[in-house]
Amino acid sequence: MKYDYLIVGSGLFGAVFAHEANNRGKKCLVIDKRSHLGGNIYCEEKEGINVHKYGAHIFHTNDKTIWDYVNSFVEFNRFTNSPMANYKGELYNLPFNMNTFYQLWGVKTPEEAKSIIQDQIKGLNIIEPKNLEEQALSLVGTDIYYKLIKGYTEKQWGRPATELPAFIIKRLPVRFTFDNNYFKDKYQGIPLGGYNKLIDGLLKGIDTKTSVDYFKNKKEWDQKADKIVFTGKIDEFYNYQFGKLNYRSLKFEHETLNTENHQGNAVVNYNEKEVPYTRIIEHKHFEFGTQSKTIVTKEYPQEWDDSKEPYYPINDDKNGDLFLKYKKISKKEDNVIFGGRLAEYKYYDMHQVIGSALKRVKNEFKDR
Repeated sequence: MKYDYLIVGSGLFGAVFAHEANNRGKKCLVIDKRSHLGGNIYCEEKEGINVHKYGAHIFHTNDKTIWDYVNSFVEFNRFTNSPMANYKGELYNLPFNMNTFYQLWGVKTPEEAKSIIQDQIKGLNIIEPKNLEEQALSLVGTDIYYKLIKGYTEKQWGRPATELPAFIIKRLPVRFTFDNNYFKDKYQGIPLGGYNKLIDGLLKGIDTKTSVDYFKNKKEWDQKADKIVFTGKIDEFYNYQFGKLNYRSLKFEHETLNTENHQGNAVVNYNEKEVPYTRIIEHKHFEFGTQSKTIVTKEYPQEWDDSKEPYYPINDDKNGDLFLKYKKISKKEDNVIFGGRLAEYKYYDMHQVIGSALKRVKNEFKDR
């Protein structure tokens, strides 16, 4: 069967594009190398709990159009992300707010908190931050940095903060209100019944195949459609002709516990460097679960290689210049559309991926 579009990758970009093309009367085939659809937002049900298999995914946006769009496929709950930080057994609220400052210093007014932070910054005498450590210190002072930023960041990136570029932390959210809402977006939540319901809604009535390696039979797959929508690694598409782009990867350890409630919160960060994982996720709290058991996931940052999943692009000058080479030749393609986190070598939140896909649809079909 000949298709109008072959979509390589069933994550949000591919699923949204396929849905919109299908609505316009185009025949689409979606393939994915994994054994399931949905990319990194895939949920695996265990013990009646929707486990975020590839890390916590919390939908948030200020764009009402995108919020209405996702809710047209599945209703979202009212989950608000309010993570905790554990530093050597001490617990702190995130993001940095008056609750955090009370826990750190016992202060009860914004004026007291501001005074302590400014005194710490002033004592450092950092004029032009040369690295991430100096950048963070110049924004929040010593106490917040050494307890709540340094260890977590060095684990996340796998290198000392003094060797990381300052631009990684352009700013740090510091709120002088008692507000534990991590995201300031107007709309946020989790799909009732998990993210699979969103993907199933997007791909309803569309041909799909899983456990398919596009590159093993690329010519054969390309012949099945007039156009390709490619959401994988752009350097792999071009056979790494300019070299490989770099990523950070993650490892997840899932564990079922015979207790109703392990940590009392969906996300608890572990901020000292000596603890190898960056956070523990307790999945049932995303959907206010009342199951008799619970499932937790420890998240370990890793150096990336070809045997691991690529999660975070390394947005330094070297990789940025390399990506531009691939982007330049991709612009010459007449029948290939590149989109999504890997093809655009860009860290996207979920609402941004959906927005990017809808914009590409609009350009492709010129609102026909």
